[in-house]
Amino acid sequence: MMFKNTDKDLWASFINGDDNALKLLYEQFVDLLYAFGLRFTDDTDMVKDGIQDLFVDLYKYRKKLATEVNVKSYLFTSLKRKICLVLKKNAATVKHSFELPFLLSPSIEEQITNDEYEAELLQKLNTELALLPARQKEALYLRYNSELEYEQISEIMDVSLATCRTLVYRGVKQLKEQMLANYAYKILA
Repeated sequence: MMFKNTDKDLWASFINGDDNALKLLYEQFVDLLYAFGLRFTDDTDMVKDGIQDLFVDLYKYRKKLATEVNVKSYLFTSLKRKICLVLKKNAATVKHSFELPFLLSPSIEEQITNDEYEAELLQKLNTELALLPARQKEALYLRYNSELEYEQISEIMDVSLATCRTLVYRGVKQLKEQMLANYAYKILA
């Protein structure tokens, strides 16, 4: 069966019985899913298990899957649910209240040039990002790191489109205000 390697075409081919399409979907999304999963826990094994379980479930329930979906959004949402379930179970066994965290990678500095000024500014931005509520961090990550549309983010986060836009807007606004208030004198100097 011939198909283009677009998400939708691979998805349709997979649902119609092409096992190679599932392999290609996995290869296309595994790194993105892994990076996204690490935003909720630093337990790499839990994230890997979640991804594996997700693709096993896809194979197992392929006949019941909808053909018209945004593949990236569907996979992100499914992985988030799987990780959330495990974290909730773990919190229940130790009798802690549960709030889904959203972790930021401390290794962002490795992605920029070795310029000291940029590294210092990025460190300050990370400090301010860490102070944001988890939901705002998640919305900002999905919007700017994963380059998802607001509609996709609202599905993944299970919030209305208006709430999604508000989370991103308020996160950006708070970051701007904090960066100007706390570091403007050094930026302008």
